[in-house]
Order: sequence, then C-alpha cells, then structure tokens
Amino acid sequence: MRGTLRFSSRTFIYSIAAAVVGLLASFAVFSASDSSKLQSEEGILDLTQVHVSKSPVKLEGEWAFYWQELLSPEDIQNRLARDRNNDRWISIPGSWLGYKLDGQKLKGTGFSTFRLVIKLSEQDRNERLALRLPTIFHAYKLWVNGELLAEVGVVGQDKSSVTPQLATKMVFFQPANDTVELVMQVANFHHKRGGITKVIELGGSDVLTVRTHLNIAGEMFVTASLLVIGIYHLMLFVLRRKDKSPLYFGLFTLLFGIRSLLVGDHFLTQLWPSFPWEIQFKMEYLTLCSGGFIITMYSNCIFPNSVSRWFRLGSQIVTGALCLVVLASPALFYTQLLTVIGVVVVLHMLYLMVGLVQSAVRHMEGALFFLLVSMVALVTVINDFLYFNEWSPIGNTSPLGLLVFTIAQMMLLSSRFTRSAANEERMVRELQDANNKLADMNMNLERTVHERTQALSAAHDDLRTSYDRVLHSEQGRKKLLAYITHDLRMPLSSMLGYVEAVQDRVKPERDEQYLKYIRDNTIRINRMIEELSFLSHLETGQVSYRMKAVDVTHFLRSFFEQYELVVRDAGLDFTLDIGDAEDKQPVLPVVKMDTQRLEQALFNLVSNAMKFTPRGGMVRIALAVKEVDDIRYAIISVQDTGMGIPPEQLEQIFNRNYRYERPGMENGVEGSGLGLAICREIVQAHGGTIRAESDGKTGAIFYVSFPCTAEEGR
Repeated sequence: MRGTLRFSSRTFIYSIAAAVVGLLASFAVFSASDSSKLQSEEGILDLTQVHVSKSPVKLEGEWAFYWQELLSPEDIQNRLARDRNNDRWISIPGSWLGYKLDGQKLKGTGFSTFRLVIKLSEQDRNERLALRLPTIFHAYKLWVNGELLAEVGVVGQDKSSVTPQLATKMVFFQPANDTVELVMQVANFHHKRGGITKVIELGGSDVLTVRTHLNIAGEMFVTASLLVIGIYHLMLFVLRRKDKSPLYFGLFTLLFGIRSLLVGDHFLTQLWPSFPWEIQFKMEYLTLCSGGFIITMYSNCIFPNSVSRWFRLGSQIVTGALCLVVLASPALFYTQLLTVIGVVVVLHMLYLMVGLVQSAVRHMEGALFFLLVSMVALVTVINDFLYFNEWSPIGNTSPLGLLVFTIAQMMLLSSRFTRSAANEERMVRELQDANNKLADMNMNLERTVHERTQALSAAHDDLRTSYDRVLHSEQGRKKLLAYITHDLRMPLSSMLGYVEAVQDRVKPERDEQYLKYIRDNTIRINRMIEELSFLSHLETGQVSYRMKAVDVTHFLRSFFEQYELVVRDAGLDFTLDIGDAEDKQPVLPVVKMDTQRLEQALFNLVSNAMKFTPRGGMVRIALAVKEVDDIRYAIISVQDTGMGIPPEQLEQIFNRNYRYERPGMENGVEGSGLGLAICREIVQAHGGTIRAESDGKTGAIFYVSFPCTAEEGR
C-alpha cells in the first residue's frame, strides 16, 4: 500500500496532466457528439429518416412556447385552427429565464405551455415508444397525442396553487399514426430557473428501459459505495478518537452519498414520493455549502499546517453564513446563490491544492497522490456547476469523481492506520535482511568479484566506443583539411601571382582587372570552403535531419513558386509538370523528408541546369509515380536544354570536385564541383537514389527517386 503512494514526482506530474486532459477530452467528445443530434425547427421535429425505436434521440431544438398560458391539446388545436401559426419558439433544453418577450426578458418564475410535433418514420408507426422525462422545474403535465400520460406535482397559475416536485419518469405510448404531438404545461414559482432545462429522450420502450436501468444501477453503486465508506470511517473515529481525519472524511463521504440520493434519478423521491420538496432541496444545497469546509479540515488533519489559520477561520465564517441562508430563506432566494456557492467550493479546492503542492515539495507521504485525485474531483465538480447553470452538456459527474476521490482517500487512511505495525515489521525484516546479506556476501564473494569485473568490462567497452567516435571525428577533420589543401592551392597561387604583379607595377593599366580577379576568387574560395565543410559534415553523419511526412506535389509547387523568378530572370523558361502524378493517381505521393535539406539539393540541380543552359533555353521540373515490387516511388526529374553531358562521364559527375568543361567553352563555368556531391549525400540520407541521363548534345535529365510512405492520401 505504501509503495503505491510513493511514485516519483515526474510520474505523478504526468499522471495529473493525463487525468485532467483525459477528462477534458471526454467532455469535448460528449459535447461534439451532442452537436450532431437532430434539432427541431419551429416546433416540428422530423424523424422520418431515423429509426427511433432502435436508436433513441434527444428532443432538442425549437418548441412552440405559450407564455403565461396553461393550454390543453384541444385549446392549442382550436387556436391553431383560428390563427394558423405561432410566432413564439424557445430552445429546449433551456430555461425561460432571460427569454426575450415583447422586448423584455422573462424572470425564472411563471408558467407556460410547450408543444412539439414529431414526424415518425414508417418503421416506428407500429412500435411501442417511450419518453424518458428528467426533472423539470418544478411541476408539469404531459399530453401525448391528446392523452394525459404524466403529471408531476400540481400545475397552477400562482405560487399558492403550485405544488413543486422533483422526479424522473418513463411514459409509454403507441403512436396512432406517423405524427406525435407533445404538449407540456410547466409551472415554477419556487426556483430561479423554470422550464424544461434538461433533455427529454424519445425511443423504443425496451431500449430506453434498459438504458434507464443501467443508469440507475450505476448511480446506486456510487451512492451505496459512498454511504458505506462514510459510515465505516465514522465508526473508525468512534473507536479511535485521537485522529480526527476519519471523522471529517466520513462526514464528507456520508453527506455526498446522501446528496447523490437527491440528484440524478432522485432515488429518495422514488422510494419516498411524499418526502417534502423544500427539505430535499435544502439538504442538497447544505451538502454543497459544507463540503468545501469539511474537506479542508480533513486535509489539515492529513497534512498538518497545509491550511493556514486565517483561511480556516474565513472558511468557517463563509460556510456558516451560506448554511444559515439556505436554512432560513426559501428556495427561490438561495437557488440564485448557486454560482456563489460553486465559487466558494472551487476556491476551497484550489486552496487545498496549493497546500498539497507545498506538502509534495516537502516530500510528505501521499501528498502527490492526494493532489492527483483532488484534481479529478475538481474537474467533475466544476462540470456539475456548469451543467446546473446550463453551460455544460454533461451533468451529474461529481458523484463518480467523488467516488474516485473517496476510494483514493480510503487507501491513504488505511496506509496511515497500518503505518505503526508496518514500521515494526519493516525494522525486523531489515535486520533479518541485513544478516542474510552478510551471509550472502561471505558465501558469494567470488560472484561479487565477477559482477564487478563485468561492470569494468562494460565500462571499458563504453570507453572504446567513445574513443572510436573521437577517432572517426578526427579522421573527418583530417579529410576536410586534405580537401581544403587540394581545392584551394591553385586559386590561392594564382591570386598570389596577381598580388605580386600589382605590387611590382608590372602592368599598371591592368591593376583594376587584377583586383577584380582577386575579389572574384576570394568569393569563390569562401563559397568552396562552405561547401566543403557542409559536404564533410554530410559524409561523416554530423548533419541532423528533421523528417516528416510531406505531400510531394505541395512541396514541388512551393519550390517552383519560390524560385520561378530567379530562373526566369536568367533568361530561361521554367516549367513545373505534376499533372500525371496528381490527376491520374488514386492517392497523392507522400514522402518522409527534411524539406529544408531536400530544397537545398533540388536547388543545386536547378542551379546546375541554369549554369549549363544558354539564354532562351528551358528548365523543367516533373513528378512521376511508379510502383516496383509493391512499393510506390515518387520520382522528381530536373531537365534542361543545355550543352549536355558526355555519356561516359555520367557516373563521375556526382564525385567530389568533378567539373565538366567542354572544349571551346569560354572560361568554363563557374563552380566548385561540389553541388552534385552534396545532392547525392542528401538524397541518400532520405533513402533515395539520384542518377542522370544525357546524350551529350541536347541537355541532361536528373532523376531523384524516393520511396513513398504508408500515409498517402487525398
């Protein structure tokens, strides 16, 4: 048990983040699923394309709204026959509180009639259907096709004639035709919100009955667990009163176990229909008001000094004041304080978490565990307050969150109760283990020496590996130095000759030409050093790649748009051809690549084509997709109309420092001969291949081939 409560700090931080993100994600999933439900428009819900007897639906959307009128189905039919339309609609689920009528917002008290017409599919006309009715504030009557099927409380036109009651119900009916008319009278004079604030479900009688029974079974399990755990810990406190943590924990669990009887499916009213509504509501609010204070006192018992004295005093005053308001005032008044009560409870829990963080920093046993489950409970409690204020589609999650919190605290208290005995057993066990270890060390000295030898051997192997890496790096450095010496000797010697000619005033009239040559060669040498350094890093594996799946067609379009003006300013026609790859292929090619490195390689090919293509020529980039041995390849080609490459030299052009100078070509073409070598290294690092084709007369084509990934798609 104690091992369970002693995870590493990093593990608990990850667990806390995962729990909160998981809860928020589940809430988002529920919210997203609700958004796709069918909605009624102007009091008509079209379900002709839905088989509701198999897949129940929620009756959401616009209902006809008759404010300050208690109309029967006959009254509504007579009015429709006379007026032919109704221009007032209200969104359900939702309270009429704040509904704008004749330029004024309605209050939460009053009475009204709601009407919804449902069009059924042919499959549902002969099925036995059911309506699952939630708690509706605070008294209502329901007619289905003119037949009165449900009545909760007593509906009236003033407070004296209304008897409020909270209860969930299931009503069953057989539709006579393909249309179902729902008429509901609702009256509220005892709560700040009136109307149909929760979702009514329509479905097959069997399906809804099973679903209701499952919900009831789940809520009964949570309620029974909370009550049993609460009574158990109160009994522990009676037997051992020195520690007050079981008292506060037992009170907290017992109170919220009682509260779970008053919310959800309202087991209390189902078991005791005549239970006074006012007492039921006061009990529900009193548990909310006192819950924050009780859990704060419990935390202070578990982790002493985690709650400051001024906060305990302030909590007592605020909690006592709220409880007195609930006891002394009617529901119509204190229900308006639900937001205030929620803020007070959340502030208690947030302050509690701050204290838990401080306790965790001091490495107090169980602090991180307490913090994790407290965050889970906090998320569920916040969701319930949002739900009761009609800001969240998911309701009544706090009992489950509190059950998780309660079970975790039960584990923590059990660990504390068994600590003394466990410490004694641990000391005896540690002494015995120490004796056994001494005996084992005497008997297994040879094995210990062997293990130490293996450890030294492993350390030697690690040192050898490190040495090999250093040696490989040194070889790369020497190789780079040799390349620099070879490639820079000639231009440096030439530049030295021109410098001496300028100094000796050999031909003063050509000094400006000599200086220009020196400047151009300096730029060329600098670029050659950069390319040599980058190529050396490529060959020794010192360049890192950030690979990701990229659509090749999008990559080529972006590259073309970036360098189109550069090529055209050089007097060349620049074209991009990816039509076959995009239009004739069932899926677009996707390649794992480092876009920055691959763009560098592709620009080297285009730059090379620009160098060897005279003005008026053409540079063309194309994309093709081929399949070889069940593997798809994306093939990028770069074609030019330049002077071409002799076929016998096609295998050499990718070697370092290779340069082709055709006889008669003026001064050759400027370049270090490293561009194609860099291209080959980058392409091979991507798992691809590069080759060239040319007849030596009419230009050249370079082909770069990459294997496609399994993430292809439109």
